[in-house]
Order: sequence, then structure tokens, then C-alpha cells
Amino acid sequence: MAAGLKRDPIVILRIDGEDLLEFINGPAYEPEMVATFSQIELPEGSLRDYIVKAFEYLTVEQGMPPLSDPWVMSDIVEPALEFCAAAENWDKPVSPETLLEFKRAAEHVAQRLKEQPVIVAHSENTFDGSSIRRLISNKFELDKSLNTALRSVPKDKNGKLPKEHLQLALDLVAPLAGLPPLGALDEMDKLLVGVFKMVDPDDRKAVKEDEFKKLLTEILGAVMLQLEGNPISVSSSSVVHEPLACSSSLLTPSS
Repeated sequence: MAAGLKRDPIVILRIDGEDLLEFINGPAYEPEMVATFSQIELPEGSLRDYIVKAFEYLTVEQGMPPLSDPWVMSDIVEPALEFCAAAENWDKPVSPETLLEFKRAAEHVAQRLKEQPVIVAHSENTFDGSSIRRLISNKFELDKSLNTALRSVPKDKNGKLPKEHLQLALDLVAPLAGLPPLGALDEMDKLLVGVFKMVDPDDRKAVKEDEFKKLLTEILGAVMLQLEGNPISVSSSSVVHEPLACSSSLLTPSS
């Protein structure tokens, strides 16, 4: 099984093929992979192309190290595919047998992982609005954060703050509000676009500092409510390129 050591917020996983075998032989395999293949769009793709692409959709929870790492592709997946019975027909088009061929390929990948386990650093983060609530419920910290942010926001010749700079101000407050930087997470950016439309920052009107702070606080509150209703989760996995012997004692499951 994948054994984990929590290093908040990173978990170190040892991927050895057991979780992958459990997934492909379990009840969730067929419905999940049918859904996965339905999302893959490779008009000119061969059977091999589809199978490789499907592996990209598998997660560490399903026992698959990230294919974004070239080493995983070259040392785990490609050698496993060479042993597949379908290897001689990789160029044939996708058919109803694709699901079965993928399972066979996954069995060979699991065998490779058993022979050569992969160490993966995995992290997860959920933006649920709790950090924003903590900030805005503490008036002292909120005022301090807003004042610090406003020092970096350009003012007009009358000393007022253009509403078009609300996005800049929010980005400056984001770390204290537990939010990612603008542009870092598409789903969060879409949420912010909807929130900003409510205050209409495109009117380019300049307002006094107190009004600007009020608008920024309203934006934070609106984002908080959106996240409390629909939290946004993000995860990342990366292969740790180090000798397994150096980590084995650290990663051995406790009895």
C-alpha cells in the first residue's frame, strides 16, 4: 500500500503498485475509466495514445505516480507497455476493447511499480473561506492588512483610489486571506471575476480610502461566502528523485 508521512501540508507516498491493482480490480474501475475515456479527445489517436493519455488521468490515490515526470513515463509506463499483448497492434483505432487493454496495461505498470517503487511528494489544499472569515472577524488584523495593502495601491492626483485597482489590492491581501495569487488557479480566477462584477470596478471611478476599504472588505466577504458554499480543492504531486534506501525507514508503515 502507499505509505504516507504527513509533513503538513505535504505527504510523502511510496507508490508500489498495490493501490493501482486494487483500483483496477475494484468496482469503481469500469465506471471511472469509462468516464475518463469519454473525456479524451484524440481524433487521430491510436490505441496506445489513448491508453497513455488515460494514465495521465489517474491520481496517486489510485496508485499512479504523475506522468508529468518524464522518468515515470520512460522507466515505468513505456517498459510496461512493451509487455502488453496489444503492443503489436498499438496503431489500431480505439474500440470497445480499449477498457480491457487499459486494464492489462495497468497490470504491467503495477508490476513495474512493485519492482521499482516510486516516491511521490503529494500536497492538497482546500480553499473553503475559513481563512477569510478569521481575517474579517478580527477588526484589528483586517484594518492592518488593508492599510498595508493600500500603501502599494496608486492614488490619483486628488489622493483617491480608483476602483479599477481593487483587483491589485485583493492580490496584496490574498496571502493573509488564505487565497492564491491571481492567475495561479483558474477556478478561483473565475470565481473572482463573478465577484468583481458585483462592484463594477470597470467604471474607473475613484473613491476615498474608507470607501475603497469598504469595497475591498465586501469583495472578501463575497468570496468567503462563495467558497463556503462551494470549496475549491487543488492538489499536486511530484516524484522525489532520491534512492529508495534513503527513505525506506521513513516510509515504512507502522505496525
